[in-house]
Amino acid sequence: MKSDIHPKTYKAKLVCNCGFQADALSTKGETVTVEICSNCHPFYTGKQRFVDTAGRIDRFRKKYAKFEEPKA
Repeated sequence: MKSDIHPKTYKAKLVCNCGFQADALSTKGETVTVEICSNCHPFYTGKQRFVDTAGRIDRFRKKYAKFEEPKA
C-alpha cells in the first residue's frame, strides 16, 4: 500500500436532530450532525412524519403544480 494517501479516520459521535446518538468511524471529524437517522426516518419506523425544513414541500408543490392532472 502507498503511504500517506489514506484519509485520517476518527472515532466519531453521530448526532441526529431527533436526539439519537451513535458511535462510528468517520473521515468528517469527531462529531457529525445529521438531519435524519434510522431511528426517525419513516422508512425504518413505519410512521409518516413531515420533516419540512425551509418549506421544501411547498417549494416542490409550487414547482410541479403545472404538471398536476386536471380534476374531472
